[in-house]
Amino acid sequence: MRVGPTTRADTVDSPRSPAPRSGVTRPPEQPPGGALRIGRTRDWVIGGAFLTAVLVTVQLTVGWGPLLSPWRALSPLLLAGLFALSALSYALRAVRIYDYFRPRFAGCFLSVLRLSVLHNSANNLLPMRAGEMVFPWLMRRYFGHAFLDAAAALLWIRVLDLHFLGLIGIFILNLRAPSWIWGLGAALWVAGLALFVPLARRVRPGSGQREPGVWARATRGLRRLLLAAPGKPLILARVYLWTALTWLLKLAAFAVLLEHFLPVAFWRVLTGVMGAELSSVLPFHGIAGSGSYELAVVAALTPLGVDPRSALAGAVNLHLFLLGTTMALGGLAFLLPRTSVCSGRGAASQQAPA
Repeated sequence: MRVGPTTRADTVDSPRSPAPRSGVTRPPEQPPGGALRIGRTRDWVIGGAFLTAVLVTVQLTVGWGPLLSPWRALSPLLLAGLFALSALSYALRAVRIYDYFRPRFAGCFLSVLRLSVLHNSANNLLPMRAGEMVFPWLMRRYFGHAFLDAAAALLWIRVLDLHFLGLIGIFILNLRAPSWIWGLGAALWVAGLALFVPLARRVRPGSGQREPGVWARATRGLRRLLLAAPGKPLILARVYLWTALTWLLKLAAFAVLLEHFLPVAFWRVLTGVMGAELSSVLPFHGIAGSGSYELAVVAALTPLGVDPRSALAGAVNLHLFLLGTTMALGGLAFLLPRTSVCSGRGAASQQAPA
């Protein structure tokens, strides 16, 4: 049996929806509106302006020579270890997606790994958050997964990311001023994850899809969002575990590197890294994240008594490491297979080049 292309962008195809039978093939599909648009012209103009501003600001305040000179003192072995930690965090992101949509993608891990690495690479390189669109686009292109349902699932994944970063924020506060209150706060924060389960179970798949009107459309949108949530406690626990491991590896690598360029107390270094990562929620990004990334680090560290020029130098060097890792892993991702046969309830994917 062969399944034709999905023609309705609003087809419900959530992780909890019935999956196709084994052996079913899906041809590549496009998001609503045709091929993926890699940002609007305005985005690239604004992104280019941010990048130019960073280049000029660094030259006028620090100088590119003094800024890059600490790289000579960095051990190549340490640099390789930090790259390995970052690469492992990328792999765990793919494990998280694979587990999130289990059993639909059973046997398709290499394709999921390719998808995940390309998505994260695009997210780090494209201006104005355009990279986030790559995830639902590739989900549809590789697996025939409904575009908007994949976007809804990505939203929940980002919520889990922010939740764990909040937990790291509590940890930083405890490093700065140790107290039992932070432990209690962390326990309550983690307990809040239990709210995912009743939220996801308040809706049944397939109900209310035909009602007309604005309110009905809003209800369908909310239903799609709830259906995409990790509603089963075991799935939620596993996905959050992968989220925690992903961020612990990345934050450890980035904190060690930033401490080399900015030798201040570790809790301050970790605060700077947190600022850099939280810059991803901002709508304004230059090309390759330039501008917002550095600004977030400086804004996080300057109130803590760190010299703004030193913070800027550390932020730029950390960003260079991120971009180098991104391009290296993104290039390697193209070596992964575009096609794989799913052994579980998922479909065998027949992909076109990404």
